[in-house]
This record gives sequence, C-alpha cells and structure tokens, in this order.
Amino acid sequence: MAESVTEIPINIEESVREAVQNVTEKPPTSIEGVAIAYLSLVIMAILPIFFGSFRSVKYLKEQKESGERPETMSNKDALMFPLIASCALFALYIFFQFFSKEYINLLLTGYFFFLGVLALSHLLSPVISLIVPASVPNMPYHILFTRGDNDSRSDIVNYKFTSYDVICLVISLCMGAWYLLKKHWIANNLFGIAFAINGVELLHLNNVVTGVILLCGLFLYDIFWVFGTNVMVTVAKSFEAPIKLVFPQDLLVNGLNASNFAMLGLGDIVVPGIFIALLLRFDKSLKRGSEFYFRATFSAYILGLLATILVMHMFKHAQPALLYLVPACLGTPLTLALLRGDINALFNYEDQPAIVESPADSSKTKKSE
Repeated sequence: MAESVTEIPINIEESVREAVQNVTEKPPTSIEGVAIAYLSLVIMAILPIFFGSFRSVKYLKEQKESGERPETMSNKDALMFPLIASCALFALYIFFQFFSKEYINLLLTGYFFFLGVLALSHLLSPVISLIVPASVPNMPYHILFTRGDNDSRSDIVNYKFTSYDVICLVISLCMGAWYLLKKHWIANNLFGIAFAINGVELLHLNNVVTGVILLCGLFLYDIFWVFGTNVMVTVAKSFEAPIKLVFPQDLLVNGLNASNFAMLGLGDIVVPGIFIALLLRFDKSLKRGSEFYFRATFSAYILGLLATILVMHMFKHAQPALLYLVPACLGTPLTLALLRGDINALFNYEDQPAIVESPADSSKTKKSE
C-alpha cells in the first residue's frame, strides 16, 4: 500500500513534465490551422508558376525582337545539375555540423538580402507603373562609366533606369530591412515568391528533352536525400534564408507570431515551373488559340502537390515533393501529346533553334580567316 502511495507523485510529476515539454517543443495546432497552412502553401506555389510562365513568354519575345540569344540549359547541364546540387547540399550539411549555424546564416542572410531586393524590384516594376499616378513623371536616368577613349573605349558600368525603378528599389529595401531585423515569415515569403517568379520567367529550358533529363535527375536526387539520409531535412530546418515558403500551422492559436511552420522548398516550385513555362511557349508556337498543354500540366502539378501534402500528413514524415510532381508534370503532357498526335512537334520544338551555317557561309568564313 505504501509503495502505491509513493508512486503517485512520481507519475504525476512525469506527466506534468511531458506535457510542459510538448508545449515548449511543438506549439499547439488545430485541424483548421493545419488545413489553412497547407492550402496557403499550395496557393503560394501555383501563383509563381502561373505568372512566371506568362512573363517568360513576354521575356522570350522581347529577346527575339532585340536579336539577343539567351543562354539556355543544355542536355549536359541538365545531366550535371543534380550532381552539383548534391555536392552543394552535402557541403551545407557539413558546415552546419562543424560550424555555428548562426554565423553561416548571417553570411547567407546578407547574400540573399541583396538577391531578394533585386528580385523583388524586378517583380514590382510593372505593378508600380500601374499604381503610380500619371501626374508623377517617369524620368529616365543613365549611369555610364567607361574606360579608355575613342576606339579603345569600353563600358565598365552602363545601366539605364527610371524614377519608377527607384521607387521599386526603395520599397524592396524596406522589405529587406524588415526581413533582416525580424526574420518574419511574411517577409520570407515575399522574397521567396519573388525568387520563384523570376526563376520561372528567366530560367529557360530550350526543349522538352532537356526538361525530361533535368526533372528525372532531380526526381532521383530528391528521393535519395529525403528518404536515404537526413541531410535534406536537416539543412532545410537549419537554413535561415528565403529559399523556402513557410506558413504557420498554429496561426489560429498564436496569430502572426506563430512558430510551428509547414514548409515547401523553392526547388519544388521553380524546377517544375520552368518546364510548365516551356509548355506554355510551345502552346503559343502552335498558334491554335489555346493553352491546352500548359493548363493540363498546371492542373497535374496542383494534384501532385496535393498528393504530396496528403501522404506527408498521413505518414507524419517529410516527403520529396518531386516524387509526386515529376510523374505528374512529365506524364501528363507526353500522354496527351501522344493521343493528340503532337508528340513529334513537342519534341522538335525549341525556343532558340540552333543556327546551322550553309556550306557557302562556312567557306566564306574560312576565306576571311
């Protein structure tokens, strides 16, 4: 009897300690809060792909009109990209194991601060042009710094901008200062969305074959580093930079100061996004007045993202999103193109067709040499 009496306080003390530990380690959430967090991540993921894809069409058109040939990813680059990404990921993991993550994150924060300000300024430029009243003049400026004179003169700085660009820069700097001081999740998401939209707009896959190689390589990369090791999850949790979108699951409980986040890496947005943007440019090249392949693959991406969230919630374990997104984004357009008889046109499409010199041109080049 005495033994049972003495055990009661011990059990009560242990249960209280466990309850306090659970509260301190993991803030309380609700089903509604979790649903809002995942739904917000889906919306924040699809918006950069949608807007970035249409901006990529405009960007390609502007470059063709100016006569520029942008650098595009080759098949070799796509094949090497997962290996380079693996080396970079593992290097970060080693750094976090042996060095203080505060100093590493301080260095990375400064680096991504400048990149984020530039990306956000580029994103805000057309918006500011619409918002600012016509009474405010948009004055052009030109910074030119050269070296040498006459024929030997070369440009060191040759930058043109307008007063609206200055407004965009000031707003972006204010957002960047907010992020540096508070590291608030809203500021993080603003920079993350800007990175994603600019990535989908400016990073171009020249053809479908390159896209297939890139997606398949990153498909294996994502599976290995998430399921095979704890490297991906460790780096994602330790890395304090706007390379991921986050949304608090305890928002309804703790408000804007919530701290229990669901997250989605920007790679799971940008990599499928540049392939979906390529399909939109392919749709435009068909001149059928529709965006069939873009809309179908865009819808498949949403379903793949929802499948990722569902499996992650069921098994309570981090999931490689590309495990579900790559089959959805590759299988959908290839199957539809096969059924509609567009498979040859799909694989033959190129944003920038290779320039092939004729025998006459090559002989002229040899003579001139």
